[in-house]
Amino acid sequence: MATPWLEVEADPRQGEGAPTSWRLVWREFRKNRPALVGAVVVLILIGVALAAPWIAPHDPAQINPFRRLQPPAWMPGGSWEYPLGTDHLGRDLLSRLIYGSRVSLAVGAVVVLIATTVGVVMGLISGYFGGWIDTVIQRVVEILLAFPYLVLAIALMGVMGPGLVNLLVALVYKEWVTAARVVRAEVLAVKSREYVEAARALGASGTRIMFRHILPNVLASAVVIATLRVAWVILMEASLSFLGLGVQPPTPSWGVMVADGRSAIFQQWWISTFPGLAILVTVLAINLLGEGLRDALDPRLRE
Repeated sequence: MATPWLEVEADPRQGEGAPTSWRLVWREFRKNRPALVGAVVVLILIGVALAAPWIAPHDPAQINPFRRLQPPAWMPGGSWEYPLGTDHLGRDLLSRLIYGSRVSLAVGAVVVLIATTVGVVMGLISGYFGGWIDTVIQRVVEILLAFPYLVLAIALMGVMGPGLVNLLVALVYKEWVTAARVVRAEVLAVKSREYVEAARALGASGTRIMFRHILPNVLASAVVIATLRVAWVILMEASLSFLGLGVQPPTPSWGVMVADGRSAIFQQWWISTFPGLAILVTVLAINLLGEGLRDALDPRLRE
């Protein structure tokens, strides 16, 4: 039996020019100027990350002791060979910023993809079956939520050791609970609707009902949550890398770059300032995009 989402897509008025669900979402989304700006910035960042080997002017790990602490090009002593200056090892900051975007975006995307997948499945199971299964899952969620995110990640990294793979594990460990709680609430609201009851009366299995009839109606919330959480994960990755627990040198990471310049923030301010601005712009753009998706996907906000 079709879900309401599919019924909208199969509306016969579409042949007369009626908008589909996703066309309606796009129509609402493009009215939100800040969200469009955020989407454009995110697309530019993705393009820069993908094209890093071709657009970076220098090798991000290349050390040049004769160019140490060179200021940006527009300052006295600067050179357009290194537009944003160099760090204490003579490495080009622009190239490291470009390659650092690959690390930040990749970590954010991978962690959120894995965590959202786990969270959606756990939320579906918890909300649909209820009973002791729901109780067990929710107790686990509450225990994880009792620990501050950064403190728990630091503790896990302290046990497992620094490194990119361990960083991914530490971030996924708690990240899934957000999607699980949101999806569970959506499932509780959806599972008593007529089309679900009808599917159950026709003998559909619990798995089929969850993934065929309920999941399409909670995906919108999961997409919004996932988008917003990418910004949070990028911030956590930068924080852990800043503390020396995440991505390790010489791999370029915005958090590591901020840490490199913290001892000389007033003298060589550009070493920390530019990666800090990159984190700020990225997190802000993703948040604007996520809020725009939320407004476009929530029918209650269109009224």
